[in-house]
Amino acid sequence: MYFQKKRCIAMLLAGGQGSRLKVLTEKTAKPAVPFGGKYRIIDFPLSNCVNSGIDTVGILTQYQPLELNEYIGNGQPWGLNKTHSSAQVLQPYERHDKKSGWYKGTANAIYQNIDFIDRYNPDYVLILSGDHIYRMDYAAMIAYHEKNQASATIAVRSVPLEEASRFGILNTNPDNTIYEFEEKPKKPKSTNASMGIYVFNWSVLREALIADEEDPHSSNDFGKNIIPNLLNAGHKMMAYQFDGYWKDVGTINSLWEANMDLLGKNPAFQIRGNERFKISARNYAQPSSYIDAAAKISNAFIAEGCEIYGTVRHSVISVGCAVGKGAIVEDSVVMPGVVVESGAIVRHAILGEDSMVCRNAVVGGAFAPDEEKKISVTAKGAIVEANTVLEPGAML
Repeated sequence: MYFQKKRCIAMLLAGGQGSRLKVLTEKTAKPAVPFGGKYRIIDFPLSNCVNSGIDTVGILTQYQPLELNEYIGNGQPWGLNKTHSSAQVLQPYERHDKKSGWYKGTANAIYQNIDFIDRYNPDYVLILSGDHIYRMDYAAMIAYHEKNQASATIAVRSVPLEEASRFGILNTNPDNTIYEFEEKPKKPKSTNASMGIYVFNWSVLREALIADEEDPHSSNDFGKNIIPNLLNAGHKMMAYQFDGYWKDVGTINSLWEANMDLLGKNPAFQIRGNERFKISARNYAQPSSYIDAAAKISNAFIAEGCEIYGTVRHSVISVGCAVGKGAIVEDSVVMPGVVVESGAIVRHAILGEDSMVCRNAVVGGAFAPDEEKKISVTAKGAIVEANTVLEPGAML
């Protein structure tokens, strides 16, 4: 089979278990978790690729892959189903040399798919994560990489110094060349946090992946092994500064915060009104939402196929949901197919897909602005029985 040579292809790491999202990822891979009423987390890097002119994406799945694989399909929603474009799902498989099996780390996942990348003989490979919410022009980053004649370029964003120890930190010279990488340092020397977005010269990365696989002591990880090894070998590596919205939604609180960031007249993340860099998704036909005359809605997203009879304030209501008469949903994320029955109260919560809050039940509660956020969560298909209380921060 003939494969057209590509200047750059993307490899999207989407196989993580997402254990910090707890009950939300018991049956769903993290990149397939719903977001923003009608999207899934993976829609953002996929849309960024297409908007940046990258038309070949390898999607590496592993944990709970069925739903994610079905969602991606042939890549049609993102325009990745044309003659010389594709969204290819890549799962672990048995190889003749036995160097296969489950992906052992981010670098090993790419190593196991060297044959896939070689088909396209790319000049550059873009490595992405499937669990971040952001809008980014990768073409500008690739042009920056090319202009600086680097072996690798890493997207970075400035974070508060007190938070820097949570990230991989890149220490740079005034010209943005990287001289040191520190993985979650206790005393960070800079605030340049790695975003987990990398551009590599394929010839350099290919050689590094093979060497890493042959090292029995390696963790087979980009941050712990590949990047430090390339620095030690003297390769030129650049930091690409990004100052737009970016959120790692790997925890309950960060997922809730990112959804809340969509709301308001001037939201922190403007998901609407950008046709050049729009976010595409696989959406199934739904009837228009019905909003009852007695319903009270303020500062909220209401997606298609909903029936709203109660009160919704500062919340995201996803496709196919129902909020009954006298019910209150406030400061919450309601995922697809959820039913909140009459008289129920939901505050500061994430309600998982197809879950139900029965009559007069209470989920979550209020907290002071300076108090630690306690987000209540229901799992996919969970039922909060009538007249019961799910305490703030509790999970069902």
